[in-house]
Parts: sequence; C-alpha cells; structure tokens
Amino acid sequence: MLQLFFVRPDTIDRIRSSWIGGAIEQYVTWLTERKYAARTVCRRVPMLMRFGEFAWDRGARKWEELPGFAADFVASWVATHCGPCRSQPARDQIAKAARVPVEQMLRLVVGDFRGTGRPHRPPHPFLNVAPGFFPYLRQERGLRESSLRLYGHHLRQFAAYLEKIGLQDLRHLSPPVLSGFVIDLSRRVIGSSVRNACGILHVFLGYLYRERLLPKDLSPAVESPQTYRLAKIPRSITWDEVRRLLETVDRRAPAGRRDYAILLLLVTYGLRAREVAALTLDDIDWRQERLRIPERKAGHSTAYPLSPVVGQAIVDYLQNGRPQAADRHVFFRVVAPQNPITEAAVSSRVSHYLHKIGIEVPRAGSHTLRHTCVQRLVDAEFDLKVIGDYVVYHDTTSTEIYTKVAIESLREVACGDGEEIL
Repeated sequence: MLQLFFVRPDTIDRIRSSWIGGAIEQYVTWLTERKYAARTVCRRVPMLMRFGEFAWDRGARKWEELPGFAADFVASWVATHCGPCRSQPARDQIAKAARVPVEQMLRLVVGDFRGTGRPHRPPHPFLNVAPGFFPYLRQERGLRESSLRLYGHHLRQFAAYLEKIGLQDLRHLSPPVLSGFVIDLSRRVIGSSVRNACGILHVFLGYLYRERLLPKDLSPAVESPQTYRLAKIPRSITWDEVRRLLETVDRRAPAGRRDYAILLLLVTYGLRAREVAALTLDDIDWRQERLRIPERKAGHSTAYPLSPVVGQAIVDYLQNGRPQAADRHVFFRVVAPQNPITEAAVSSRVSHYLHKIGIEVPRAGSHTLRHTCVQRLVDAEFDLKVIGDYVVYHDTTSTEIYTKVAIESLREVACGDGEEIL
C-alpha cells in the first residue's frame, strides 16, 4: 500500500526498515480503506516515523510499550513546532495533529489501547441514583436514541444547577429549588428549550417517586412556561428563494451533487433531516418509481412517487459523487472518513446554503425546507388532513399554524405601498 503514496523506492525501504514499519503500513492501509486523501497519508507517515524513533530512544522495544510514550511525544512535538507567541488554541491544534495519527495507529496494533479520544460522558448524571431511568425510557416509553440524548442534555443542565446551589442529595429537592432551576434556565435559553427541559424533568421526578427514590411526587411542582397555540409564524421561505437556494449549489463537485439531491428531497417531500440521513439504496424502487421512507415518527413508514427531478439528482450523485462503499446508505461524507452522513450534517448543509444567499430565518436548517413544503401545499389549498398525511403530521393542529396568515399576501403588502389596500 505504501507504493500508492511514495514514488521513491528508498523512501518505502526506509519506512519498512523502521522497527514500527509494520504498524505504519497497517495504518496506511486503514487510511486508504477509509478514503483519506494522499496528502494526509504523506503528512502522517513521517510523523509516525518520528514517534517510533522517539520511543526507541527512550527504551521501547515492543509495540505494546508504545502507548506509554504517546503523551510525551505529543508534548515534545508541540514544544518543537510551537513558538512562544502561539496562542493556546493554536497549540491545541498542533497537539491534536500529532496525537490523532499516533492514537489511531496504536488502536490498530495494540489491542487494549483506547487512547484519549473524546471524553466519555454517561447518558445522564444521576446514574448512581437512578440507574434504571434510561432503560425505562427506552423499553417502557419506547423513546428513540435522539430523544434519549435530549434527556441526557437537559438532565446535565439540572445537575449543574444543583451543583451550583450545593444540593447533593435528591431527597432534599423542593418546589422552590425546581422553580429556581426553571427561572435560571429561562435566562439562558429560548422558551421552547425551557419547555422541553420542564417536560423531561417532570418525567424524571415522576420516575424517582415511582421507584421510591423520592418521598413525595414533585413532578406537579414543575411548571412549564406558558405557550400559546399558533403564536408563531412558520419559518418557511418563498418558492423563488427555494429556486435561488438550488441555483447556488455547485453541482460540478461531489459535495454539490449530494447537497442538491438532499435539498430536493427536503423541499419536495418535507422530510426530516434524520429521514434523509437514514435513506438507503433499498428504499428507492427505480422500477416502480417509488421512494420509501421507513422508521418515521411513531414507527410509521411512507411511500411517495419518485419525482423525476429528485430521481435524476439522486442518479447524478450515485454515478458521479457517491464513494464506492459496501454500506447501503445513499448519502456519504465527502472527506475522510467517508461514513454515511449524519442528520446534523444534513441540517448544517441547508443552513450553509441559506446563509450563503442571505436568507434570514429563525433557526435555519432542514426544518426550514420542511416548513416550506407544508406552506406550499397550504397555499395550493390542499386539505389539512391530506397535508398532514403527506408530511406525517398525525394531528391536524400541527398544520393549522400555516393557515393563520396569508404569507405571500402579507409580503406583498410589506414590500409595496400600504395605502393600496385602504
């Protein structure tokens, strides 16, 4: 595999003659399988050669001994390549550039090595008090992993507040403490996040009481902020803005072909980012011209007619942009490691193009195009039940917000002479 990246035979011989040459070659094979760029391989191999020399000079003779020298090598690398004027973020980046290839190689050749990596966080900070809470959410309430991550996020906020006020025993919880948490949180985040946190805390307190971990059920003491139905305006964009959004995508590059197909899927079918990221080759029936979206909310599945425009965009990406992979997912990362794209990346790409053409909407992301799809159907005077079935809103009240204002008419009034409507 080395000959793919190094032309001169003496360079390859020098790498293989190193006492960790076999480990380096394994690592180069691993990088190649994951589609890392040649410049990345050529940059990392000399660094690993230096690491091998560093460890050898300090007494290492077996690969199993290498982990003990990784931290010292990174510190030495930073000291050599960082001047005294470098900022701390710059030093951290140089340290990461040395640490990542060393630890990746060691994970390949030293079986029990785990490295530093990202710090491991438990699913929630109350595991020692309520270890069965997340199994309860998963098994009894049937929540998805994305919902469990949201539970963990808000429970960590609650734990941080308890630590700030010095409350260590949950049995000392009281309504004033819970109210203080809600007030403190409302000063830092938007109302919908406060409402989500209150709902999660309500479930958590109810579980603690059910398991007799609290002497009293405190869940009724958690009061969510008052919200009003139809109080907000949908964060959709106009159809002309959709055209501008699609036109700004550079479809000459693999990333552009992928993003163009993703944008069309979102705005044509009103899909969620998670549903686009989960799409597989098996979900597209080319013969019957059908697009199947499995595992939607509440376990439902939906089949759509495959739009010729969407189908052509997907074909263009599959033929000219998608990497060769055994994985059946449709959309992949462009840069290494070329894994299937995540739902966060789908939303991020939409946000990127919205900002690129200067469209300002609250919380720009994939749901902007979902709202645009629904608004388009409402403006076309489709029945709310039909629209709800199309985008999998199982309650028509979720669609009513799109009917409360004539978005296009109001835009015309705002941009024109207001006296014309008098």
